[in-house]
Amino acid sequence: MRTDSERGFVLHRYPYGETSLLLEAFTHGCGRVGLVARGVRRPGRAFAGAHLRPFQPLLLSWSGRGDLGTLTRAEAPEAAIGLKGNAVWCAFYVNELVLRLLHRHEAHADLYGAYDDVLRTLAQGCCQEQALRIFEKRLLAGLGYGLALAHDAHTGEPLRAHRTYRYLPDEGPVADDGEPRGVAVKGATLIALARETPLDPEQLREAKSLLRVALAPLLGDKPLYTRSLFRSMQSRP
Repeated sequence: MRTDSERGFVLHRYPYGETSLLLEAFTHGCGRVGLVARGVRRPGRAFAGAHLRPFQPLLLSWSGRGDLGTLTRAEAPEAAIGLKGNAVWCAFYVNELVLRLLHRHEAHADLYGAYDDVLRTLAQGCCQEQALRIFEKRLLAGLGYGLALAHDAHTGEPLRAHRTYRYLPDEGPVADDGEPRGVAVKGATLIALARETPLDPEQLREAKSLLRVALAPLLGDKPLYTRSLFRSMQSRP
């Protein structure tokens, strides 16, 4: 089987044998795929793998059956997305989420669009927290675990911006009754997440707590490497 000129990004790359690379890629039409780029590390062929790096939009072609395909061509239709400073770590965090949560060979065209959007927003150098929260929300929805962001889960009433709710992972937002359940979050935060409108600093903190709780069951007990690494870098003198 052959796949030709599929839009995609490399999520991660590993040495494979003495001269090749093993790629994890996220593509528009085929979802996450594993590819072997043969011979690209051979002396004198360093240029062959120059484009096979994260955050470079690619047109990928490959052949083969089973879990791993053989890369036959990789073209770069445009320059790499220019990420700098903290935006690089944010983008690697996004890559790790995709690697951890998407199964191979399951198409997620909407999530591919969300992935492309978040990289380009991060490259602008502003609103990075907002961009990550929106991507996390879209990721959950794409996986079938979308947040309930419109109505009180118990009463069915529309959310009210001024009210405080407790977001219960298995139910959704319910009016805060003083019990220490779920995640405390203002209605205004939930409404802004639903509409993808700008979140103020307090709303960003609430959204981060909410989305971390929502993602936790899917990620399991293994911590995110990028999150741990970023914390350790921030703690250095």
